[in-house]
Order: sequence, then C-alpha cells, then structure tokens
Amino acid sequence: MLRRNLAVLALTATLAACGSAESRWAPDDAVTRAKYVHNGPPAVTLFTVIGVNSKGGAHSGLMINGSQRLMFDPAGSWFLPRLAERNDVHFGMTDKMVNFYIDYHSRKTYYVVEQTKIVPPEVAELLIQRVLSYGAVPKAQCTKSVSSILVGVPGFESIRQTWFPNNLMRQFAELPGVTERTITDDDDDNNHGILLVQADDMKTPLP
Repeated sequence: MLRRNLAVLALTATLAACGSAESRWAPDDAVTRAKYVHNGPPAVTLFTVIGVNSKGGAHSGLMINGSQRLMFDPAGSWFLPRLAERNDVHFGMTDKMVNFYIDYHSRKTYYVVEQTKIVPPEVAELLIQRVLSYGAVPKAQCTKSVSSILVGVPGFESIRQTWFPNNLMRQFAELPGVTERTITDDDDDNNHGILLVQADDMKTPLP
C-alpha cells in the first residue's frame, strides 16, 4: 500500500504543471476572427515541459498546422484573451503567439522540448478534428489526452497512451522525420513578463 501511495504521489508531482479542467467555449464569431492560416507545411508539434533539476516531465501540449494552426493545451494554465479558446484548444496561433506559449513555460526551473513532424494534409485535418472534439481535460491528464489523440493516427502508429510527458516525448522522438529543439530561459519562475502581456493583451495591436 505504501509503495502504491508513493507512486500516486510521484505521478501527481510529475504532472503538477497541468491545471484543472475548465470548460471554455468561445462563440463562433470569435473563433472565425481568431483563425490563423500558417504558410508552412502541415505539421504536428509536441511541446514537453521538463524540470531543470528533476528532469521530470511537467506538461505536454500539441500544436497542429493544417487548414489553420491551433494549440491543444490540455489542462494548461496558459491563455491570451485575444485567442479564442474552446475546451483547451487555442485558435489564432501566429508565430508571436507560439513564442508567448514557449516563453510562458520556459523559465529558470523548467525548459521546453519542441518536436515537429511534417504530415500529409489529411492527417493534420484528422488531428484538428480530434482535438476539437476531445473536450475539456481534467487536472493531471495533459499527456494522457495528447497521447490518446495521437493513438491510431496514420504516421503515429507506434504511439501508445501514457500519463507521463517524458515517455510521450521519447515515443515521439522515434517517429520518422521528427526534428527537435530545446528552449531554455533564465527568467524567474513567476513569468512576470508574459503575465503582463496577458493582462495588456487587448490593448496591443494584432501581430
């Protein structure tokens, strides 16, 4: 029993960066206004947040570029008021918004691993539909939801469902054609800069 309790505590601590489930549903006009079409190839990008000292995975997010580019940030605490959100799916992911997302998660105590795989257009659209239909994600289930979405998708047949960000990151790295980069940041843990951006977001011009 003690070993089981310790395992549960370890899982909770590992996924501590994931927030609680919160259902948000932006109206259709807001989603239409926020839609952003990126000129890059159809692609899937996995973001993994990792503790600098512990090397433990803390959060997983999935960005999909297809007929539009959006971010699935399950049980995440990141948001920008101008980005329409529907149940953990953020619309309008311009390059500037992607940089805000990375900056929010990378700091003195955490770094971000970004892994990207180019996919056929139909695969990107399938994944977009999957994230849109998944629903709000409960606390500590960020990686479970991301891995569930990838399971069974053409080109991702080797992916298995997992609760652990590092496990999913390792699985993703083994897929053919994946490129990877690591982002570090010496900012303090309070993410003061990005919080100011969030608070003042509606006053600044669109990128």
